[in-house]
Amino acid sequence: MRLLSGVLASSSALLSGVLGSASAAFDRLGFSRVSFGRANPSSMPAPACKADAASSSAAADADAGAQKPWLFVGLGNPGRMYKGTRHNVGFEMIDAIAEAEGISVTSKQFKAIVGKGLIGDVPVMLAKPQTFMNASGESVGQLVSYFKIPLNQLVVIYDDLDIPFAKLRLLPKGGHGGHNGMRSIIDHLKQSRNFPRLRMGIGRPPEEMGAISFVLRSFSKEEKEELEVTFQRGLQAVRIMVREGFNKSATFVNTPLPLEMPLEMLNR
Repeated sequence: MRLLSGVLASSSALLSGVLGSASAAFDRLGFSRVSFGRANPSSMPAPACKADAASSSAAADADAGAQKPWLFVGLGNPGRMYKGTRHNVGFEMIDAIAEAEGISVTSKQFKAIVGKGLIGDVPVMLAKPQTFMNASGESVGQLVSYFKIPLNQLVVIYDDLDIPFAKLRLLPKGGHGGHNGMRSIIDHLKQSRNFPRLRMGIGRPPEEMGAISFVLRSFSKEEKEELEVTFQRGLQAVRIMVREGFNKSATFVNTPLPLEMPLEMLNR
């Protein structure tokens, strides 16, 4: 019996030593210790669900491959007193796009009135910053950042004194040209100038009138009629841009119109 007790004691000590060594090795390798008793079902990790994993993977792929919207921003000043003024043609261009494409521009986000919709099957956002012209970048910078808009899909539409009345120019990038709204946007995009802009000509002020007074001046009846062609041409430029690319749109915009082109020709 003494011999058997000794053998059992030695075996127990040996097993204890082996388990102790194994436990220490697990600790060194970074594994957590586990009980060698009966497993507690509530403490066991749940088996991975293949359906959940597949769903998560599909969602990640869809998010990664999601088409980013184009963001069209029209510049202007909010309020009735500025409606219909030369400085607000950017707002009016956004209104023309929204009406033609059935996009409701009523949501308030990031200091702007915003609308979301489709042109064809391409997602677009339309925005009119409500910060007043000189602080437009406060709104545009936040919209670009939050919605992760690529800068080559940010298109700013604004008035330009240096372009003949009712004419358009579409450029892929550039400076602010003395326009305070554009200056603010560039400042809030970390000085990046690499975004398209659609410039709308409002003409030059008479010699006796300063630039500030001129841009806050309303259009005459005749000028409004002429601008209707400009808005239709701008709308077509936007449609071409999102469907066929910037270069084709720039060619369309920057090629002079034939004289006396009927308005309906622009709506084809």
